[in-house]
Amino acid sequence: MIPASLEKLVESFRLLPGVGAKSAERYALSMLDASLEDVEEFAKALLDVKTKIKTCPVCGNLTEEDKCSICSDSSRDHHTICVVQSMKDIIAMEKTNEYKGVYHVLQGLISTTKGILPEDLNIKSLLERLNDETKEIILATNATMEGETTALYLDKILSGKGVLVTRIAYGLPMGGHLDYADELTLIKAIEGRKKI
Repeated sequence: MIPASLEKLVESFRLLPGVGAKSAERYALSMLDASLEDVEEFAKALLDVKTKIKTCPVCGNLTEEDKCSICSDSSRDHHTICVVQSMKDIIAMEKTNEYKGVYHVLQGLISTTKGILPEDLNIKSLLERLNDETKEIILATNATMEGETTALYLDKILSGKGVLVTRIAYGLPMGGHLDYADELTLIKAIEGRKKI
């Protein structure tokens, strides 16, 4: 029988995605071995995430400031907006060090099976961001049914707004083999082909 406070900590760690019973137990026991200062720092970091972070009013990204660091960065191309599902997608895009525009976070995807409709997403503020200087909207939603549905919806409402709407390419990953790819991946690879 373990002490109630330790059991509560194990159950708290189990709330995290991908953390099973054994991992949660290991995490909780490691907290016992940590110094009081380290545990206090850990607890403070958790509280800070909940109390300091808010949504950027411009793009929907996470920030502690009035605007996120990307929207505030004057060296970025504010004429190109990459539309993504969540903040995790911004992290992935930023790791490439290739994209120099700004973002717009939808905070979800259209999914009629889950009851998520266009009005539930951060689409209205995207339309409000468009101006005469907006050159391109890049739709970077996932290659899933929900991602495709959302991209098609956005393409439809953005048509006629005088802005180029593009979709990120999908296909085979670097180092991938044709014989391991599924049909949809191969279809997208063929559709997204370009001249060498």
